[in-house]
Amino acid sequence: MAGKGRKRRFGRIRKLPSGRFQARYLGPDGVDRPAPITFATTREADDWLAERQTELRRGDWVDPDAGAVNFKEYAIRWVKERRLSATTDELYRRNLRLHILPTFGELDLDEITAPLVRAWRSERLDTTGADTTIAKCYRLLKAILETAVDDELIRRNPCRIRGAGKESADERPTATVQQVDALADAMGPRWRLMVYLAAYGPARPEEQAAMRRPDVDLENVGVWIRNAEPELTTGRRAPGDTKSAAGRRYLVLPGFLERDLKRHLAWYAEKKPDGLLFVGEKGAPFRRSSFGRKWRKARAMVGLPDNFRFYDLRHTGHTLSTQSGATLKDTMVRAGQSSEKAALIYQHSNQERQREVAEGIDARVRSERQKSESRPDDQASGTERARDA
Repeated sequence: MAGKGRKRRFGRIRKLPSGRFQARYLGPDGVDRPAPITFATTREADDWLAERQTELRRGDWVDPDAGAVNFKEYAIRWVKERRLSATTDELYRRNLRLHILPTFGELDLDEITAPLVRAWRSERLDTTGADTTIAKCYRLLKAILETAVDDELIRRNPCRIRGAGKESADERPTATVQQVDALADAMGPRWRLMVYLAAYGPARPEEQAAMRRPDVDLENVGVWIRNAEPELTTGRRAPGDTKSAAGRRYLVLPGFLERDLKRHLAWYAEKKPDGLLFVGEKGAPFRRSSFGRKWRKARAMVGLPDNFRFYDLRHTGHTLSTQSGATLKDTMVRAGQSSEKAALIYQHSNQERQREVAEGIDARVRSERQKSESRPDDQASGTERARDA
């Protein structure tokens, strides 16, 4: 009879007054679960029940109501639970706000499909033209949804675009020794040591922001990097650990920087025993905004392209290290970079080896400066003329 349940070995099928068929089964959680749709024939309903039975036998069954969790709420909780560094937390929240939540924020987890992810990525690439940023956003979305799979809220991650999370950034420019000297000149005496530590350390700007007087080793001509103080887009400084465990390191510096270290400590570092190494004219920690204005003017004076960042000075140090005979591991130690694969392949680079690399950089910089100083006086830079005075 129509409307009367029909007993089966697994699940039940009944005919509705509309003539269509409804399928139901008892889930492992003891809840009676109807199919989300009705079927035109008993065979279609039976096939659907067979799929659910197979899932149960294989242990692949997922609560169909589990994915009814709002993506925005889940994503924000995901970021909070990661206990990220201040800069990474800020980056993730910004990418969510600008690029991910406008599309997925109102959806439940189980409503995000592979076609929707593909359409979102295509639209973002076309609209922004920022391939690197969208690659970061895709990786973030994929990581959040992968956790949802682990939490058994969805059965499969809908982020399945091969290579979508890979970044192919353009090769960064490298400043010459002469350009580094010119930049140090243009930045002025208060900031010249920052330029040299970035180029010949190489130390990240957020690492230099955290340096204090006790971190300077005049006897051995080096500096300790123990912490980092990045400045967030809100202007708040976020003291904390270095970018990775490898970031905590001792930098053996080229010998020619001994004089700059002594002068900076005497003239510009904060005067108290534990004072900051770099402070502004009024004695406050340097700000990215005011420092950035000086940097852009200096970059223009030297003739470097607008896309040359202060961070790019590190490439000069990498290049000189390699030219001085440093191995990949040597360069990684100086730069404070970590890689498990590299650590397994390349030998350990100890402090004595780092001293050899620093001496190699010192020799190359002195050689390049001598070449410049051999030019006619009218072609010499301000640094060269000042050095001769």
